[in-house]
Amino acid sequence: MNRQGRPTSAGAPSPSAAPETFSGNKGLEQDEPLLFEIGRDGICGVDLPAPDKGIVSRLGGLERDGAIGLPGVSEPEVVRHFVRLSQKNYAIDLGVYPLGSCTMKHNPRLNEKMARLPGFGDIHPLQPVSTVQGALELMEELAHWLTTITSMPGVALSPKAGAHGELCGLIAIRAALEAKGDKRSRVLVPESAHGTNPATAAAIGYEVDEIPATADGRVDLAAYREKLGPDVAAIMLTNPNTCGLFERDIIEIAEATHDAGGYFYCDGANLNAIMGRVRPGDLGVDAMHINLHKTFSTPHGGGGPGAGPVVLSEALAPFAPLPFVRRAGDGFELVEDESQTKGENPFGRLVAFHGQMGMFVRALSYMMSHGGDGLRQAAEDAVLNANYILASLKDVMSASFEGPCMHEALFDDKFLDGTGVTTLDFAKAMIDEGYHPMTMYFPLVVHGAMLIEPTESESKESLDRFIRTMRGLTEQAKAGDKTRFEGAPYFAPRARLDETGAARKPVLRYTQPQQPAEAAE
Repeated sequence: MNRQGRPTSAGAPSPSAAPETFSGNKGLEQDEPLLFEIGRDGICGVDLPAPDKGIVSRLGGLERDGAIGLPGVSEPEVVRHFVRLSQKNYAIDLGVYPLGSCTMKHNPRLNEKMARLPGFGDIHPLQPVSTVQGALELMEELAHWLTTITSMPGVALSPKAGAHGELCGLIAIRAALEAKGDKRSRVLVPESAHGTNPATAAAIGYEVDEIPATADGRVDLAAYREKLGPDVAAIMLTNPNTCGLFERDIIEIAEATHDAGGYFYCDGANLNAIMGRVRPGDLGVDAMHINLHKTFSTPHGGGGPGAGPVVLSEALAPFAPLPFVRRAGDGFELVEDESQTKGENPFGRLVAFHGQMGMFVRALSYMMSHGGDGLRQAAEDAVLNANYILASLKDVMSASFEGPCMHEALFDDKFLDGTGVTTLDFAKAMIDEGYHPMTMYFPLVVHGAMLIEPTESESKESLDRFIRTMRGLTEQAKAGDKTRFEGAPYFAPRARLDETGAARKPVLRYTQPQQPAEAAE
């Protein structure tokens, strides 16, 4: 019987007793070397004709005179290499992806089909505006629904991701203050905000002042009021915050900020917990980025693609960056130059073009297929699933805060006290069970944090399997089986790596191994 109580194949050896294979493969799991190790000189998947010797070079004497250093492989070898690598990856299409603060939800295939339609998937940002009217209409429609969902009158679509959206929002705030001749130097950031918030504020020259949290994981309102002053440009608050909790005093925080002459930036990375239930504009928010790749189910991971539109209050909407879409007669125009503006005062341009078109299509497809009631249900189900995990595990794992959570359940490492097992050990053991680990050691305000966000995608059956696994690992850790954890993962394609060493001393260039010299006879 295996750990799940299912019978194993008759006579099949356990993984620890299985023989080593001559090929390095293990059944359908192919042992895959680096592409550089596969490559050979003189091999190419495409035959290119030699350049005409009569062609005059335009490189000004900078032509390459040596080998380019790329591996030589055939087309089948390229395809097989990347297919084999893909089989070693975890993905939302494979199982529960419990990364907290990431909202790794299912990506409906309808969205992918829409993004590949002619006129969306094959257009170019330098096409004449007259030839992309459908795309501009889609962008305008997306902008309409983003402002409707949030009750904010303005939106900038061009930011490429969450942190880029933060940058956009803070620059708009700075532009609004400077337009009034009001130069301010401080941005207040709660302990429970996303880590990119203080980094963004510092990047554009603001002094970051931290606001402590109360024992229940929320902003200390009294401490916040004490920090307010005429030099405060804004507060950057995440709601729900990184502890998975709704900030109950958010309206009071907004009012206090406005009374002091500052602006309220709300990190919208966790909008998936409240869309359709709460409109941020009604809470006093002035600027908020929205991660389309999280809330509205567009693929993300591995560095992109992402999209982080920023919704803006009436006070900030005139300062939205170029370019933006505007209705013009029976069609649409793309406002790309300040000479085209009519009453707006854009702070400039964030990106060369107009944002992530594929993400716009996917997000609008998600919105229109769900409708307003469906978006609300998605948020409600996300919160329900997180609370189901919290309620099912808090008797064996240590919940960081009392009471229910929002979209993610937060645990700390107190339940591992005395076991010799760390948060990292526990997470690595999850890999052996076929699960991607939850977010570890974040938020920083909780020691040994384990942040789990199931999203609304998961059925009760998949959550029950996940919960049984987590309970089993917890019981095994408390039973003193340190070896089970310290050596994990045992069943992954690669064993535990020196992640610290890899981060501090990355090897970014492949070097051919030196052949050992043969001794002279």
